[in-house]
Amino acid sequence: MITLDDVTISYGTGSRVLVAVRDFTLGVAEGEAVGLVGESGSGKSTVLRAVAGLVPYATGRITLAGRRVDRRRTTAERKMVQMVFQDPYGSLHPNQTVDQILAMPVAIHRLNGGEARIAQALGEVGLGREHRYRYPHQLSGGQRQRVAIARALILEPRILLLDEPTSALDVSVQAEILNLLSRLRRDRGLTMLMVSHDLAVIAHLCERIGVMSRGQLVEVTTATAMANNQVTHDYTRQLLRSNTGYDRSSVSTGELDVAAG
Repeated sequence: MITLDDVTISYGTGSRVLVAVRDFTLGVAEGEAVGLVGESGSGKSTVLRAVAGLVPYATGRITLAGRRVDRRRTTAERKMVQMVFQDPYGSLHPNQTVDQILAMPVAIHRLNGGEARIAQALGEVGLGREHRYRYPHQLSGGQRQRVAIARALILEPRILLLDEPTSALDVSVQAEILNLLSRLRRDRGLTMLMVSHDLAVIAHLCERIGVMSRGQLVEVTTATAMANNQVTHDYTRQLLRSNTGYDRSSVSTGELDVAAG
């Protein structure tokens, strides 16, 4: 569903050029969830933005659902790929109600049945009618992130990009959002590419994990291999040591324990 072949992403020109991602190659199958981990500045979020069409890429090829794309996306390509950002408060318009926030993508894409779509999207993320006419500042952090997820879902995408979707939330709320994303992926058959600093978060949602350092993908492994320290790259070992307390059993194939976080 997602293929990146030797993708290099740069900012600036001439002597001031900054290469944020270099020779990045990764494939994500339809219905699969893949995570990207690494230190701040390693290029994880830049990869997501390139897949979403939000930043240009200098060289290489990005293919979505078997078709090569560039930054100038068609309406159908933009509808197919939606993104959930790290800060749910910053990504929602502060002067719009939840109803207006969800109605906007429906209007932009000229979709029919807007009223039914909004009600369905809210129901899918566990929000009731009472939340529909509230403003973002009247919602909790978890509720705001649910609205952001509903906004992404309302266009019925096939690919969901997740940029640290739980890092701004309390631990118990993180568990609720991860359980929600797992259910939505199962029910909708979504393909997911997720970025997080937290290995336990990534392991709950993703079968495979790509490790990035200094703009390069240094290793692709699995959550089980990481939990058992069966990794090959020195940087991945350092990452595991820095995530002391990472416990794969706490994010088993079942639902996360909300009480325990």
